[in-house]
Amino acid sequence: MTSAHFANQYRQTGVSSAVLDADPHKLIALMLAGARERARLAVACLERGDLPRKAQAITDASAIIGGLNGALNLEAGGEIADGLHALYDYAQRRLLDANAGNDAAPLLEVDGLLGDIESAWTAIAPVANATARSPAGATP
Repeated sequence: MTSAHFANQYRQTGVSSAVLDADPHKLIALMLAGARERARLAVACLERGDLPRKAQAITDASAIIGGLNGALNLEAGGEIADGLHALYDYAQRRLLDANAGNDAAPLLEVDGLLGDIESAWTAIAPVANATARSPAGATP
């Protein structure tokens, strides 16, 4: 086996460990980061002329965005969930455009859109176990 194979296996183990240890909020953050990483990988593959790997990276990004879209609770989420649903649908269409046209611009757009969502999501991170840090379980 090659060193590249072992490096990839090590990376996959790290990702699996992060997912297993993550709370629901962190899982969404990991998914957003993963979709952005795949979009940037697709851009790099386009620059190298590696079209099969570009297509795989776009497929992976699309699957992640589909998962994010499927995780939305449209009934309870109100306007925010509706907006995210529309944005995820738009991102999926842009990924399709990028793949069909071998165009980096839609990929960069999707990366930017997901980056905005990722920033907002990170900003609303729940305080980890606030009662455990307070004396005698009191709330701050």
